[in-house]
Amino acid sequence: MEADAPILHPKEKYESIFFVNEEAQVVGDGYDGYFHSGYEEKERELYLQWDLMTARVAEFAILPFLLMQFPQIILNAQNLIAGNESALFAVEWTAQLTSLMGNLSLLSYFVNKRERGASIVQAAGVLTTLIVLLQLAIAGAMPLLVFCATAAACLIGFAVNSLNYTNFISDGAWKVWTDILGVGGMYVLTQVVWLTFVPRLPRSKLPGIIAAALLLVFIELANWGWLPAALLSILEGISGWIATLLFIWSPVSQLYSNIRNPANLHGLSVFTILLALVGNGMLIPRALFIRDMMWFTGSSWGSIVQGWAILLSMYLNKAANSFLFWGVTCGFILWLGAIALKDMHAYSLSNPLDPFIELLQGKRKYEISK
Repeated sequence: MEADAPILHPKEKYESIFFVNEEAQVVGDGYDGYFHSGYEEKERELYLQWDLMTARVAEFAILPFLLMQFPQIILNAQNLIAGNESALFAVEWTAQLTSLMGNLSLLSYFVNKRERGASIVQAAGVLTTLIVLLQLAIAGAMPLLVFCATAAACLIGFAVNSLNYTNFISDGAWKVWTDILGVGGMYVLTQVVWLTFVPRLPRSKLPGIIAAALLLVFIELANWGWLPAALLSILEGISGWIATLLFIWSPVSQLYSNIRNPANLHGLSVFTILLALVGNGMLIPRALFIRDMMWFTGSSWGSIVQGWAILLSMYLNKAANSFLFWGVTCGFILWLGAIALKDMHAYSLSNPLDPFIELLQGKRKYEISK
């Protein structure tokens, strides 16, 4: 064999997802193809190990996210059993509904990418939030009709995503579903941002209606073939980006509230904030490894803003002790550094910053074999 001949290894080692870049091509059809790579055996082994590790870490991220929601579910159940339904009115059902819609949109995004770990996290988010909404509906803190519509949407969503994961749904039906998520998500996102600044802005549903209508127009223009390629590529992932922006805005709203009313900081749970930092932080390695800008943006923002920045605001206002803050800060920095180094070695790069540069430039991508 010549010195520069490509090394062959079965694509099955990559399960249903395989890496593609300028130096590699996939030949053959389905799972019978082979991956041509110039990597040496040791380098390829590092790549496969980090591929598997990031996937498993993303799957275990479900634990901190479940711990974030379970205390509220247990408390609600105790109040319902005790006949204290009025206590459940303290839980804002619109915020829970916004979170659920974000989870449902991201579930569809990750199912379509065959990212099992992230899909599990989002599915758990949908189920746990739906349980909270059921408790609120029982207490009368949420309109029953709205809950029934929400539950029906979740059932449809799980059915559609299951059909997509098993390849039993047509491209046309899947597109209709993602378009519905995109339009609905655009309305919710616009309203959430607008309502953050009420009463400085007048309370109105018009911003959400206008934004959703504009997106619907763009979708129809795309269906008619009247949009340029650049806008089409943006539109394809719009539902996922909208869901990510919903999660991004949530901690921004909390930080804005902390700045305006620092006395409320003592009512925040440090444990919940740490769970948000850890859960999102466990998703960062996989998002970086597959060079998914949307996922990386959401998980990084969740760790840095929803976790570390809110903890910083608590520390500055003496609602969190210095030992905890600086310990978490150092641990988080070390975690990010370890991710960069492992990704650098997995892809045989020369600089720890190269993975982030490639992410920004979109040089590498994962293709999905369905």
